[in-house]
Amino acid sequence: MMAKMPIPTDITLHQKSRQLSLSYDAQHFHLSAEYLRVHSPSAEVQGHGPGQDVLQTNKESVAILKIEPVGHYAIKIYFDDGHDSGLFTWDYLYELATQYEHKWQTYLQRLQQAGFQRSTV
Repeated sequence: MMAKMPIPTDITLHQKSRQLSLSYDAQHFHLSAEYLRVHSPSAEVQGHGPGQDVLQTNKESVAILKIEPVGHYAIKIYFDDGHDSGLFTWDYLYELATQYEHKWQTYLQRLQQAGFQRSTV
C-alpha cells in the first residue's frame, strides 16, 4: 500500500517575489513561478503520454496571478502568460517541492541541450 503524500498546511502566494510558499508541518518550501510553470501538470506541458512533454522556454519572468483550491485535492494556478489548465494535486506539489534540485537541474540541462539560454530577470 502506497503512503499518501502530505497535504500542505499553508500555501502563500508572494506576488512581488513571484514565489509560492508551501508549508507541511515542519517542512517549508519556496517554489518560483517559473519552476511551477515549466513543470505544469497540464497536457500542454506534459503531453498526452510518456515522452511527449514539451520543453517550456522563455518563462523566466512569468508570474502567478492567483491560485484557487480545487476540491480537497489540488490547486489551480493562473499564470500571467495565460496558462491555467494544469491542476496541481497535493501529491504533485509535494513531489515538485521535495525533488526541486533534481527537477530544476534536469530542466536547465534540457534547455541547454535544445540551444536555449535563460535570461536573467
